[in-house]
Formats: sequence, C-alpha cells, structure tokens
Amino acid sequence: MASQLNPYLTFDGNAREAMEFYHAVLGGDLKVNTFGEFGAPDPALADKIMHAMLTTDKGYVLMASDTAPGMDFSPGNTITVSLSGDPGEGLEEVWEKLADGGTVQLPFEKQMWGDLYGQLIDKYGVPWMIDVVAPQ
Repeated sequence: MASQLNPYLTFDGNAREAMEFYHAVLGGDLKVNTFGEFGAPDPALADKIMHAMLTTDKGYVLMASDTAPGMDFSPGNTITVSLSGDPGEGLEEVWEKLADGGTVQLPFEKQMWGDLYGQLIDKYGVPWMIDVVAPQ
C-alpha cells in the first residue's frame, strides 16, 4: 500500500451518524468498528465508534471515531476538509448535501481566480472547502 494522507475526524458520541451522512453524500464503502467489538469492558462504550473508514469510488478516504476513553473532546477550527476536482465530477451535488443543515461561510460560486468554490461548516461542525477547478 502506498502512503496516504487522510482526514481523521473525532466526534463526541455521534461518529456513526456523521459517517453515515458522509457515506450518503459521497457514496463508497463504509466500514465501522465499535469499542465493544474490540472488547471494551465499559458497556457505555460498546456501541461507540472506535474506527470508521469511508472509501469512495473516486478514491476519497475519510476516517473517524468517537472520542476515546480518557481523551478530551475539544472541537476547534484548525482543520478543514478540502475536496476539489474537475467540472462534472459531482462536487456541486456534494456541496448541496453538505450545506443542508450546515452553515455556509462563503457561498459556492465563481471566484476571482475562476474556480467554483465555497466554504461551509456541516451540521456536525466539520468545516469543508469545495472547489471545482476552472478549465484551463
């Protein structure tokens, strides 16, 4: 396997819901493992997500988990998931689905550099940048 750099998101108990949402938006194959599957003795953790991985037909990989025992959940604004591609790859539809229930920070429209681009925070608090690259 070649080295990859993938976004890894941490949630406060709703990782399954969020990853199922991203699966509906992006398609592909979603694999989910719970703490209980790996023998966590605390029944409150049994259904929490230890690791989830969404791999799409376009080669996107998004991973996530619920906050692990003993770790602090501290959401911040230091990471943004960026998704970019050529016209006709369906990114306009991805934008619409991610924006539903979220907060648009920069409308998805043609920018001064020519790309169709926007920024939003989805309904799970995850910031996204979507960029449809202008043909050269």
